Amino acid sequence: MPANYAVILRRSAMLTAPVALLMIVLGAVLGGTKGLLGAALGVGLVIAFFGISVLVVGRAAKISPQAMMAAAIATYLAKIIILLVLVGIFQDSTAFNARFFGLTVIVCVLAYGTAQMVWSMRLKTLYVEPDRDR
Repeated sequence: MPANYAVILRRSAMLTAPVALLMIVLGAVLGGTKGLLGAALGVGLVIAFFGISVLVVGRAAKISPQAMMAAAIATYLAKIIILLVLVGIFQDSTAFNARFFGLTVIVCVLAYGTAQMVWSMRLKTLYVEPDRDR
């Protein structure tokens, strides 16, 4: 994984952590124990999904840019399918508050994605490989 990308990931995660904590607190205050559990499960899902992406795409980046793109698309599709299965399994569950779960997932994904975009624009990254022969 390129060093700049690691910096972007770390900074994005550091900016998303307070948002996740806020969602857990809101879930607990507004939804009680079930709201807390729903928000905590949402944060856990976001961490797991982004962690999987970082690991898979990071390994594929060592092979080639084409492998990196294929891995990113494959993990995205796999995560969408897993999310659909999980929503189908837990759609009638009363163990946790599904609204706080969904809201937490959406807010954390938006916070992480926005932070990643902002840090990507701020860091100066070469988009052309310098001549290696010289």
